[in-house]
Amino acid sequence: NHTPRENGNAPAPAPAAAPVAHPVSERERLGGADALPINPDYSFENFVPGPNNRMAHAAARAVADKPGLAYNPLFIHGGVGLGKTHLLQAVCISVLETNPNARIHYVSCDGFMTQFMNAVQSGRMVEFRHAFRDVDMLVIDDIHFLAKRDRTQEEFFHTFNSLYQDKKQIILSSDAPPDEIPDLEERLVSRFSWGLVCKVEKPGYETRVEILKRKAHMFGMEITDQIAGEIAQHIDTNIRELEGAIRHLQLAAAVAKRPIDLALARESLGNILPQARDTAPSIEQIIHEVVTYYQIKRTEVLGKRKLRSVALPRQVGMYIAREHTGHSLEEIGAHFGGRDHTTVMHAVKKIASARATEPDVERALTVIVQRLKGQ
Repeated sequence: NHTPRENGNAPAPAPAAAPVAHPVSERERLGGADALPINPDYSFENFVPGPNNRMAHAAARAVADKPGLAYNPLFIHGGVGLGKTHLLQAVCISVLETNPNARIHYVSCDGFMTQFMNAVQSGRMVEFRHAFRDVDMLVIDDIHFLAKRDRTQEEFFHTFNSLYQDKKQIILSSDAPPDEIPDLEERLVSRFSWGLVCKVEKPGYETRVEILKRKAHMFGMEITDQIAGEIAQHIDTNIRELEGAIRHLQLAAAVAKRPIDLALARESLGNILPQARDTAPSIEQIIHEVVTYYQIKRTEVLGKRKLRSVALPRQVGMYIAREHTGHSLEEIGAHFGGRDHTTVMHAVKKIASARATEPDVERALTVIVQRLKGQ
């Protein structure tokens, strides 16, 4: 389908008669600036399945064994740091181990949108479509960012149809199920649900213990069940925080030049596991109560909309998290859609001021905090 550029009626020298290759080959493009790197540690062997993620894990395994045939599309959703990206990359690793020549395009939704806009502006849509449609498997992380992007949704709709009709595997991840992604076209919501939609949730205690031991081993450490249990008892939010705790413990042992034991674990983790967290609500609990009280979607609180109907609940949630947990501004911002600490600081100041002058804000804070204490 790719012919040499026409040169008018002028006779062309012999070398120009050869077909012109694509400016960027498929293999080179897969490693281009828009592609996400594959972490070799994110294999199925290093994934810890549990009741919270068993269905998603099994589905990802099935897709890796039979791309385009098992579940297409495979749509995995859940909160931050619960293993969605690990599963997506594990499928890529497994497929490439079986078929090193498989054409896989693994990209973030932001990468897809950026590539699309660049292609539109530069008039290179043929290359763009080749990169995203002439593949064996398309894997897109954080597809919920496609919301409210009309032209990009239109292009992705046609990309999806092209791949699906050719029985090419599509894998998507999101922080919410298809029907809860705000401002997503109904036809995309429908297509995202054609295959299998799986949710990953917070890991239970036993799973957290196993994750901690597995992470420690990957970092060249060995920890006892007692040490892993101590950490798992305090951190129940997500896998990223569990990994952060292990890295902190590793650093503390190196600095103190001491073997890793329960005493060192408690001592070194004291600043990231304050006693306040023993009884404090988790940020996920706070978000749940906020969206329940204000009757809005979780994705709206974590999204970028600035309407008061969404921004106020978001700020209330940040304020409660700051006042009633031991988390830092950076940690709170990460849970609320990846915002930086200055955004959280602004929210805290605004709600602290508003609660004295706006009865609805004070009432919301009272009700939500009471519900959290009652859990």
